[in-house]
Amino acid sequence: MQRRKLLRHVTLLGAGSLLTPSLSLGEQVARRKNNLKLSLNAYSFHSLLSTGKMNLDDLFRFCSEEGLPAVDLTAYYIQGYPEVPDDSVLYGIKRKAHSYGLAISGTGIRNDFTYADRDKHHEQIIFVKKWIVAAAKLGAPVLRVFAGTQPVEPSFRKRLSSWMAVNYMSCTETGEANGVIVALQNHDDFIQTAEEVNWYMEVVDSPWFGLVLDIGSYPQDDTYEGIQKNIRYAVNWQLKENVNQGGKQVPVDLPRLFEIIAQSNYQGYLPIETLGPGDPYQKVRKFLAQVRKHLPGV
Repeated sequence: MQRRKLLRHVTLLGAGSLLTPSLSLGEQVARRKNNLKLSLNAYSFHSLLSTGKMNLDDLFRFCSEEGLPAVDLTAYYIQGYPEVPDDSVLYGIKRKAHSYGLAISGTGIRNDFTYADRDKHHEQIIFVKKWIVAAAKLGAPVLRVFAGTQPVEPSFRKRLSSWMAVNYMSCTETGEANGVIVALQNHDDFIQTAEEVNWYMEVVDSPWFGLVLDIGSYPQDDTYEGIQKNIRYAVNWQLKENVNQGGKQVPVDLPRLFEIIAQSNYQGYLPIETLGPGDPYQKVRKFLAQVRKHLPGV
């Protein structure tokens, strides 16, 4: 009887905690979303990876030591880039990441679809498609692509946008055939607004085409309004320390951001990325601690 009373008492306490209105934001997010996970974008260590002062083994070890479940492996740091390396290299990276307990949450390349020369577009499409196949071999579910950075005459924008949409459609077909989601990153380049992002998503209209939602790249929108407009298309993220508010870099409002995510249907990885001067090890650890403070349990 005493044991039965004790169990009933514990059960009631548990039920009461479910009803309490004073839950932290992180607890609210956890209740609404059961599958949010952190990842680290390799570009956070660009200065070291690009100069050979850090290799992928070092990166994987760091992620493992920090308790991160995944790495967003920017392809720039893979041997042979921009060419696709031999399968032995890709499979070796996949095996090494697994040995550290890491998933590869995504990868990305630096394509450019803003050339005025249509032949350049064909070259870039071939480039993207080769890396879609490589992403599949890495075990990356998402390949991050861009719009581009070439100067574009205003009178050419509409026509170029149509070209780009067709390019994304073509790449997405290859993505579907290889089990890889092709994901456009809004990157403060040719695409400047949340409305433009949504236009591409609606035109391509495929479950194999989505958005890498870069919270730092809303130069013409209120950042959080832009995120709310685009979040339904998010298949991956770039969570940054700062956002662009009216042309000014200001620290991200993490509670506000996580509340938006909590109220959405997003499930999956939330890769963080730190930029700018300073020791990247310290910068990543500091930002990771801030993220975990506001979103405990990830």
